Amino acid sequence: MPIPILNCDRNSRDQLDRFLLDAKEDLSLATEKILPILDAVKTRGDQALIEYTEKFDGISLRSVTLDPHSMQTHLDPKIKEAFLRAKANIESFHEAQRRESWSKLIDGNRLGVKYTPIPSLSVYAPGGKALYPSSVLMGVIPAKIAGVKNIQLVTPPQKDGLPEILIWLCQILGVNRIITVGGAQGIAACAYGTETIPKSEFIVGPGNAYVAAAKSYLAGKGIIGIDSPAGPSEVCIIADSSANPKWIACDMLSQAEHGEDSSAILLTTDKDFANKVSQELEKAFIERPKRLEMKQHSIYKNSAILVFPNLEDCIWFSNELAPEHLEIQTQTNEEVFSKIEHAGSVFLGPYSPVAMGDYISGTNHILPTARGSRIYSSLGVDTFLKRVTFQEINKESLEKLYPYVKLMSELEGLDEEHGTSVKVRTEESL
Repeated sequence: MPIPILNCDRNSRDQLDRFLLDAKEDLSLATEKILPILDAVKTRGDQALIEYTEKFDGISLRSVTLDPHSMQTHLDPKIKEAFLRAKANIESFHEAQRRESWSKLIDGNRLGVKYTPIPSLSVYAPGGKALYPSSVLMGVIPAKIAGVKNIQLVTPPQKDGLPEILIWLCQILGVNRIITVGGAQGIAACAYGTETIPKSEFIVGPGNAYVAAAKSYLAGKGIIGIDSPAGPSEVCIIADSSANPKWIACDMLSQAEHGEDSSAILLTTDKDFANKVSQELEKAFIERPKRLEMKQHSIYKNSAILVFPNLEDCIWFSNELAPEHLEIQTQTNEEVFSKIEHAGSVFLGPYSPVAMGDYISGTNHILPTARGSRIYSSLGVDTFLKRVTFQEINKESLEKLYPYVKLMSELEGLDEEHGTSVKVRTEESL
């Protein structure tokens, strides 16, 4: 059962629409299930967290918080070296995103923007088989650079204790506390606050459908801010016959490895190349059988190779798809990239697999999914900054601009007070 290979063009809506619709994860059932959990945590705090942790994780907690700085770790120095190298690269990339407040004279008045960080953040880190310590780096580092003061890690408890890598990362990153509660109940605890858990204004990080539903629901209520609504991991690859079929197959499988709901879409103009990539996928299933069923489900059910008549059509569909990850491996990479409008993160050239951005290059891997890059950006320093606009009006300018305010406020029926608040200042001295 090889990966589907489809001949397409811009008029192939019946074939193409399913990839656009499948990108969205339906969270309605998950939302229905998490609403009682959110309410219980809101009203009963720590006690509800302890009960849900015993019910869902089979673990009895005495406390739902830990101080990472009071704990000892014994990590392999080579693991520390790898994460410290990643930390340095991520810090360097995000330092370049710092914002400075500014002001300028406009029509005689001083106007400007003051940047202020959000006060508090929770970073969610999944547990068990979905342990992604690299996401802790990605969530915490840009927040620290932005100036966020209070940062806590929220993660499910483990029967053998929390992974040492998470504890050590919290120590070197200056995380204030660890919340040992997972799932929707962990998100609720950080959004509402409890007796022992401070409320966070913002929550980022990957999680399952229940975590995603809790984040989206609470953000929709205006209770928290979130990175972006999350869905399954995805990659889109634009490649021509100059690319290496084996490397392309590896890159597609690196997304399939995330879960059976992940997707990998290859856009090409060469049918022979498409067949070679399909053959390499089948070879990989034999040579690298780990998580075989998961990878095969992702490739056979959610993924495809789409053969278009030209690169312009490949670019067009990539922009329609607005993928989380976009790889460009062609003979004209810069030209193709110049026409890309929507993507979470772009990987240019044959030596730029998504895995480099996932771990070590320095860009952020917390990205919009499910076509979200049409309106959202990758996580960065800006995510944690608020713009406060300000103005200082002088009397001369106020008098000069009052006639326009008068006309505009009359048009909107607000001249009695809006207009008067300006008028009195033209007639009277301080």
